Amino acid sequence: MSSKARVVIVGAGFAGLYAAKALKKAPVTVLMIDQHNYHTFQPLLYQVATAGLEAGEIAHQVRATFQKQKNFYFRQGIVIRVDWQERAVMLEDGAAIPFDYLILAAGAIYHDFGIPGVRQNGFFLKTLSEAVNLRSHILKQFERADADPSLLEKGILNFVIVGGGPTGVEMAGALVELFDLVLPKDFPHLDLSKAKVILLEMQDHLLAPYSETSRKYAQKILERRGVEVRLGTTVARVGPHELELKSGEIIPTETLIWAAGIRAHPLVNALGVELANGYRINVNDDLSIPEYNQAFVAGDMAGASDKSGRLYPQVAQVAIQQGKHAAKQILKLIGGEKTTAFHYFDKGLMAIIGRNAGVAELSKRLLGLRFRGFLGWLSWLFIHLIYLVGYQNRVQVFIDWAYNYFSYDRHARLITQMRPSPGELVNKTGKLATEASPTESNNTKVTF
Repeated sequence: MSSKARVVIVGAGFAGLYAAKALKKAPVTVLMIDQHNYHTFQPLLYQVATAGLEAGEIAHQVRATFQKQKNFYFRQGIVIRVDWQERAVMLEDGAAIPFDYLILAAGAIYHDFGIPGVRQNGFFLKTLSEAVNLRSHILKQFERADADPSLLEKGILNFVIVGGGPTGVEMAGALVELFDLVLPKDFPHLDLSKAKVILLEMQDHLLAPYSETSRKYAQKILERRGVEVRLGTTVARVGPHELELKSGEIIPTETLIWAAGIRAHPLVNALGVELANGYRINVNDDLSIPEYNQAFVAGDMAGASDKSGRLYPQVAQVAIQQGKHAAKQILKLIGGEKTTAFHYFDKGLMAIIGRNAGVAELSKRLLGLRFRGFLGWLSWLFIHLIYLVGYQNRVQVFIDWAYNYFSYDRHARLITQMRPSPGELVNKTGKLATEASPTESNNTKVTF
């Protein structure tokens, strides 16, 4: 057993990954726990769902990422709670993982806001299995329509996206390109004019955090390319074959893609700590938990606020910076120093609307430059390639993007199914796997 301080990181997302990297040369042992043995680059999940990329191109093995980091260890498992008195992380299999310092970075799931039927009938985009299964479902709908054209009148090719943020806008743009440029070659005898992409947003504009000019540009491009954008629209109920709006209107569809909001991972409910809005964990200004100053929260789980009291956005850049900050605070505590407050360095916002169309707005600290159209699109591609984990993944994604761009084709049109892991079922149930079906604990204590 190592005499060095033991740092346990829960989650292999952006926050967890960058926290572990920040501890590379520290006099500690680092153990990362995640239900998967890979990191998922979530900003590109929609491209997997729309056949632009393969699943393996946006995921990278955790162990491979840290092969050269000698103080790093990995454990695949599902965390169900934390024993604060014993300073141990409890896993679903009964193991107890002791820690001296803890970083909670398990991420988030989509928030259904209590709307009936969303979890049971909607599709989400937070994990690889969800993206692959959505792609398979979309392609199956076209196969079914080709085999039985009478289904077209029942709305089998109505694809409804709820949420006009970056995910919803990017998904809508990618879908209409798939329908207009790629699938006509696969289904020459099917009337693809019946395929509809409907984007619903409850506010009176898309891309809420962006400037009004960028919002209007995104809406104009989407509508020009065939997306039916409906603002000021709220969903009341979702069924297996239709959804109902609060206005009473019924939209026939078997494909509801939910991108309307997220909430912190349900693990927060099992921690016995105070929660802020969005089920995020209330934290001190240094990202530590008030009751437990040896534990820090980073990324989508953290209820950290800026100077005006507004919660930080649940985006990759915030997670990356918070992960690094949490790691640095642990080093300060080990060295007997005082911790410091987290301050977010806002680099700006980016969204892609489709081929040659994107918006990029740099923050005032980066001169406040704004790009739309081809330059916005190119900026988005460049930044995402930089942050994609794994050199091989970057090369392969670049090749696929170039191929798709010049050939007007997408090679990943495979109908396959991925079985969700127990931990992923929270998107359908809203509960941890162990909350739905408890298992016996053998209280095995693990050391590292």
